[in-house]
Amino acid sequence: MRQMILVAFLQAQNCTNFAASWRHPQSRTDSTTPEFYRDIARILEEGRFHIGFFDDRLAMPDMYGGNHEHAVEGGIRCVKMDPVTVLMTMGMCTERLGLGSTYSTTYYEPFHVARVFQTLDLMSNGRAAWNIVTSLNDGEAMNMGRVEVIEHDARYDRADEFMEIVLGHWNAWEADAILNDKAGNRFADPKKVHRLDYEGRYFRSRGPFTVPRSPQGHPVLIQAGQSGRGQRFAARWAEVVFVAYPTIEIARTEYASLKRQISEHGRDPDRVSVCALTHIVVAETRAEAEDRRALIDRLPTDLDQLSLLAEALNFDFATRGLDEPLTDADLAGMQGIQGIRDRVVEASGKRNPTPREFMHFSGRGLLHNPWVGSGADVADIMEEWFVTGACDGFVIAASHVPGAYADFVKYVVPELQRRGLHRTEYAGATLRENLGLEPPTPGLWHLPMPDGGHG
Repeated sequence: MRQMILVAFLQAQNCTNFAASWRHPQSRTDSTTPEFYRDIARILEEGRFHIGFFDDRLAMPDMYGGNHEHAVEGGIRCVKMDPVTVLMTMGMCTERLGLGSTYSTTYYEPFHVARVFQTLDLMSNGRAAWNIVTSLNDGEAMNMGRVEVIEHDARYDRADEFMEIVLGHWNAWEADAILNDKAGNRFADPKKVHRLDYEGRYFRSRGPFTVPRSPQGHPVLIQAGQSGRGQRFAARWAEVVFVAYPTIEIARTEYASLKRQISEHGRDPDRVSVCALTHIVVAETRAEAEDRRALIDRLPTDLDQLSLLAEALNFDFATRGLDEPLTDADLAGMQGIQGIRDRVVEASGKRNPTPREFMHFSGRGLLHNPWVGSGADVADIMEEWFVTGACDGFVIAASHVPGAYADFVKYVVPELQRRGLHRTEYAGATLRENLGLEPPTPGLWHLPMPDGGHG
């Protein structure tokens, strides 16, 4: 029986992706300690989650008004630790939970990313995943030594080359390359360690790579592109795709479209898991869950919303009145997450929405359209999405940590297991085994492409 993929949406920061979460009376205040993340990891593994995944940005939200003080004072995602380092604390207290992290193709070098994640994969016995992002705003650019963010589609063009290099390095060591022949003085067979010698338009990288293959071959690839260009990138590379669909009807249409694009790239769409982002508020009864939702809805501020919109769209909303229509030039200049811009324009029915309409229709900074109810209520919604062609699984975002994950594991997971929709035990030791993915083919990325480049 087909079973759903469960991913926990985490942050190495003072709040969850719901920026107001730190204000929740049950939120822990020790988010800069290893114990905090170990406790989350244990809860997720108890619930048989496939992946604990860290989102990340390389700047705090300081686009709004060109100043960071509001973000620091309001706790709006102002703390951002390195997620791979945090993942190691989680990996050391778990055995089967997948460990996923975001790393940018815009500001790191391919060899560095390949080495970091292949090392994480070895140190976790084959449980690593890399979330591929292209970075999106000027704040990140300035932190990383540039003046402004690279144009949207060009970021993805560079990322395609980045992927060719990373995968080329990951497949440099054949599975049986290491001999450990002490008597013969042969640590490894040099004929089974290959140099990449990649030269492209944006990058070059020689090799040979310095980290051997892991138990699962190499880390699982995650991507979350929502724009047309981002979807094409995901269809080419990703093994797990994160999506945000506002309704189940839109989800079914977009899910089918993405699966078609995956097929058009010569890949098996059944081997790519599409996971829908959702916030869940659950309790023993529906009434109790609704009371919890009411408390959560009192936490966000307008400044949360405006600051996070400015960050995501790379546009300073402080330069416009709340009810002032944005110009065509304003909208065209939004080089961040263009999927947010496009959804707001479509949902508002206006060519030039106002900042207030961006706040309303994006839900940025809010617990947007959460699924609220008892464990059975939430399981009903998840089952409908899963069995009617809207997704292959879910990215569960928390209203507060670790309580929201503990509630999900206590109330929803047993109900999903009872229905046969979620596993009771892990399928194997590696993340690929637990996702039902085949091992990657060694050497595939050394083959020349028809245009003379590298594949």
